[in-house]
Amino acid sequence: MGVLNRYEAGVCYYPEHWKETLWEDDLRRMLANGIKTVRVAEFAWSIFERTEGAYDFSFFARFLDLCARVGMKVILGTPSATPPAWLTEKYPETRNADASGHLYAHGGRRHYNYNSPIYRQKTGQLVQKMAEAYGHHPAVVGWQIDNELNCETADFLSEADTLAFRSFLKKNYGTLDALNEAWGTVFWSQTYTAWEKIFVPRQNAVSAHNPSLMLDYVRFVSESAISFCAMQAQIIRACAAPGQFITTNGMFGHLDNVRMSRDVLDVYMYDSYPDFWYGVDQTWKKEELHDRNASLALTRVRSICRHFGIMEQQSGGNGWYNRMEAPMPRPGQLELWAMQSVAHGADYISFFRWRTSPVGTEIYWHGILDYDNHDNRRLREVRKFTEHLEKIQEICGADTDARFAVLTNPDNLFDAEVDHWHARVENASQQGIFEAAQALHVTYDLLDIRDDTSVETLCAYPLVIVPHFVITTHEMAECLKAYAQQGGTVVIGCRTGYKDRHGTCPMRPMPGDFREMTGTAVDEYSFASPAEKEATGKWGDEEIPAACFMESLKAEEGTEILARYTTGYLKGEPLLTLRQNGKGKVLHFGSTFSKSAAMCLLRRAGLAEPYAGDVQVPESMEAVGRVKNGKRYLFILNYLPESQQFEAKRPVYDLLGQETLEGTVTVPGYGVCVLRI
Repeated sequence: MGVLNRYEAGVCYYPEHWKETLWEDDLRRMLANGIKTVRVAEFAWSIFERTEGAYDFSFFARFLDLCARVGMKVILGTPSATPPAWLTEKYPETRNADASGHLYAHGGRRHYNYNSPIYRQKTGQLVQKMAEAYGHHPAVVGWQIDNELNCETADFLSEADTLAFRSFLKKNYGTLDALNEAWGTVFWSQTYTAWEKIFVPRQNAVSAHNPSLMLDYVRFVSESAISFCAMQAQIIRACAAPGQFITTNGMFGHLDNVRMSRDVLDVYMYDSYPDFWYGVDQTWKKEELHDRNASLALTRVRSICRHFGIMEQQSGGNGWYNRMEAPMPRPGQLELWAMQSVAHGADYISFFRWRTSPVGTEIYWHGILDYDNHDNRRLREVRKFTEHLEKIQEICGADTDARFAVLTNPDNLFDAEVDHWHARVENASQQGIFEAAQALHVTYDLLDIRDDTSVETLCAYPLVIVPHFVITTHEMAECLKAYAQQGGTVVIGCRTGYKDRHGTCPMRPMPGDFREMTGTAVDEYSFASPAEKEATGKWGDEEIPAACFMESLKAEEGTEILARYTTGYLKGEPLLTLRQNGKGKVLHFGSTFSKSAAMCLLRRAGLAEPYAGDVQVPESMEAVGRVKNGKRYLFILNYLPESQQFEAKRPVYDLLGQETLEGTVTVPGYGVCVLRI
């Protein structure tokens, strides 16, 4: 996981939930089933500090001593996600608030705010004491900061947050005149005459704040979360033994996870619950891919940290007593989902949780074991998974065999969180590109690009797709232009380049900073109308849909028109263009990347079915490529309950079955093959 040189399995464990007489038996059963690490303490503040200033570290000291004795490694969580009742009652200013300004009550989790000076002080004091008490304990190998930053809510609306937001804006704009100009506050008479007039987004009558305020607010929340994480990490690094890594878990909104991972953490971890892709609360999703969609989330995680860990891998059915209902993993799915994570770059897999809690909100968030504590089918699957991990150790540390990249950018991710127009096209294209890559068995990367990204980073890929960079910069444009001039292919989608970094729309033709590369300007644009049939275009002999959004492109001199609309109100207008840039080329597609459009693009780029010379895999199975030291590997995953077959066109070695395969190969329902090809 970036700090390990081999695959390992772990589990989340809560010794405070169980009698001490169970601890040793639990740990030995874990070890007997291949689990070598436990995460503990991330919700245990009241164990460490039952009343203010009354620290007691003996409880977890006994547990850590037992772990050291039996040979179990430990990741310690800092418990700042669940402040104790004495703290939030004595210091109500530590609590987060809703949009009306009402403080959240004690009794849940993540009800604090990052910017309360008292909360930061109390958190820092506890983390300091924990690091001093356990930082050199032989069982401790790493630390998890908090738990799922920005989960439950990514909005922080307390008085402390308003004060911190004003400081953030002063630092970024310097003067109110500069802020008013950047935000366009002349609209609706929003002009600010004093910093004290600016608040975090409170509830208002029209329920729509200035979009530039909202964009800066999301940036502010990200900065606050990263600062809170960094504060804890700095304390731990000053006290803990060398070699103990620092991580956090989750992947939530209003957060620049790439920067947090790069600047604060040693490794990033994700919590993978594929059942969420089926749907919970009885709102079952209709996508055909269902739990296979979790691979898109894992691709996003890989854009944050190329070799990451899974801190919580689903092992049972999910649910709280008051919301969320999801089924138990069917026989085979537990290992399938864990191998899905490994296939996409996870070097460490920690299951949530060892035993289902008999108390509290998560009594239906099932673990490996049920309340009765008996060995069960899920434990046997964990054992099978850990045995299989040992058989594929040679793949640990391998890179993903990505054949193209889809570019992401924090400003555009944040803008899509607050701008529904942006979100609609972005979500449509991300899903469409993913589905196309799955159908054609092409592994790809999501690649974070910023103003300081080097062209060499892009040159690792023959093709990069820029779906909908609403916010563009000159620096990004220059990087992409240099990449194209060196032989790369850039494909740009609709709704590109119509905002500046403040989220306002300057008077310039789209695609803004990218216009020199594309040699195009957007003449007209519109969302698709539900009263009309979906518009289409013609690329050679191939029909290409213009789903969700449509742009008419004006081709400048030297720009070739590859496709025109053949239906819809833009019939006859350019839909797709190409412009040579040095040794490479830039394509401008005036729509979203639906599955069909993306498949057409990938086939024409020669990227479809990259393993066709080795294996022929049906579209209904996923194939994920990895490469290490010149050797190629292929994970083939069957997400269906019935068996499926693929064709090995030449001898390939199955690492799990430890045998050479050729010809027709049957993969059982919810089964996995890991091939050395």
